[in-house]
Amino acid sequence: MNQGLLAVNALSPGANLEAYISTVNAIPVLTAEEEKTLAERLHYEGDLEAARHLVMSHMRFVVHIARSYSGYGLNQGDLIQEGNVGLMKAVKRFNPEVGVRLVSFAVHWIKAEIHEFILRNWRIVKVATTKAQRKLFFNLRSKKQRLGWLSQAEAKSIADDLGVETKTVFEMEGRLNAHDAAFDGGVDDDNEDSAPQAPVYYLEDHSADPATLVEDDNYEQDANGRLAQAMSELDDRSRNILQQRWLSEEKATLHDLAAIYEVSAERIRQLEKNAMKKLKAAMGSDLVLA
Repeated sequence: MNQGLLAVNALSPGANLEAYISTVNAIPVLTAEEEKTLAERLHYEGDLEAARHLVMSHMRFVVHIARSYSGYGLNQGDLIQEGNVGLMKAVKRFNPEVGVRLVSFAVHWIKAEIHEFILRNWRIVKVATTKAQRKLFFNLRSKKQRLGWLSQAEAKSIADDLGVETKTVFEMEGRLNAHDAAFDGGVDDDNEDSAPQAPVYYLEDHSADPATLVEDDNYEQDANGRLAQAMSELDDRSRNILQQRWLSEEKATLHDLAAIYEVSAERIRQLEKNAMKKLKAAMGSDLVLA
């Protein structure tokens, strides 16, 4: 058994999957007595070597479960790796006094980790967020009797079986049959057949509405005019402080202006604050200084 354990330590599912599977399948299955003894050592004594033996002897079971998710198009080694994480969590929480075998207890944890991995990586945009959607994601394809789109009766039957609403079934069916697409298209944008498929070509851009553009331009002109008028009503020193602090490409610090006017930085701050109050009073809530 130790030779098998050492071999597994030297491999990972991603390095050489077939060699990994052969190695874990060569590790002997524990008898009920052996499993209970190891579980008790871990549970009562915190024996990490016992935990390692429990994990290694059940890795073949993880491979078996991971293979059932091969239809999602994800790397088999990654699925096994995630399942191993779930197995380790199960071993950590396993209580030998419950009276069940570890394999029965661990199946929930293994599947939970694999499910999370699939939901995170199956598409760029997450397709299932609610409990009902997650249930549908892993059951809808097996429930469908044919390749075509679901009829109303079929969707209702599936919804009743899984305890969800019919509209949720149709929504998930659409998500499962959709595909990821770049917003602005790819390198073949010059191809007339593929370019219009990118969302940038058919999603409406409300900012390009002529009425909105004219309105924004008029608003900006009005705001700039009122700002210029309000600035002209300030005294020269206050106006220059605001220009240096807010309207210049290279903004001056309080200490820079204090040196120019031969006053303290705190006095410059007070002058700036008073000037801002006057501007806000003259312009209302439209004052925005870059």
